[in-house]
Amino acid sequence: MRRAGCDPISSVAVDDPLARVAALDGVGTAAAHARDAIDALLRHRVMRRQAARLAAESAVRGARASAGLDGADVDDVSDARVQGALRAVADVPELARLWEHSPHQALARLHVLAARDLVADADRLGRPRPDADTARLDQILRLSTARTDAPGVVVAAIVHAELVAVGVFGVADGIVARAAERVILVARGVDTKAVSVPEAGHQALVLAYLPLLEAYRSGTPDGVGAWVRHCAEAYARGADVGLSLAEEITDA
Repeated sequence: MRRAGCDPISSVAVDDPLARVAALDGVGTAAAHARDAIDALLRHRVMRRQAARLAAESAVRGARASAGLDGADVDDVSDARVQGALRAVADVPELARLWEHSPHQALARLHVLAARDLVADADRLGRPRPDADTARLDQILRLSTARTDAPGVVVAAIVHAELVAVGVFGVADGIVARAAERVILVARGVDTKAVSVPEAGHQALVLAYLPLLEAYRSGTPDGVGAWVRHCAEAYARGADVGLSLAEEITDA
């Protein structure tokens, strides 16, 4: 892998770069732990009859957490970042289907939803900023739908980091990246019902969130691996939040 200022993905491998990321120290174990936690949530008894209600609760909790990571007051429902995150996360199941054959279109749609009230010029919605690294963006979107031996957990973590690193739109990039992460977890069969709350996991680990994004940007194996392991832990914690929501629904 190359160092600071370079793309951590392009230098990993030509054939299956995401699988090479999955082979980094501790990543496979962390990814398996995250998958086990999400699988436990998907087996919860509430999934038999009230999966849609749990998914709706997850979407609200996740959107608030994502907006909070961008500095929004999560108790202020009029905050444009909260509203944008709510719209983006609510559309995840549909966008997961779209992402599989048109990730550029799905990403643009996420930005339209997330940033609608944050930009004055509507023509900017869904369009990469003029100086964005579109070659790098094209690469990660292609990899996000390509066949890979990497677990879906790894794919989601890398897509999240790459979208933040590219800063695709210049507005609401964090909210878009976290919504895209959720989309990948659904599309890659990790959380097929969108009932975990990965954003809440990131919020619980907030002190490490930005430092590990910077570590990822370094392009070193240690930095990339640390970021993916962090995301795997966030997904496991997000599954625990989903279990708590499931219990609340069961007890209601």
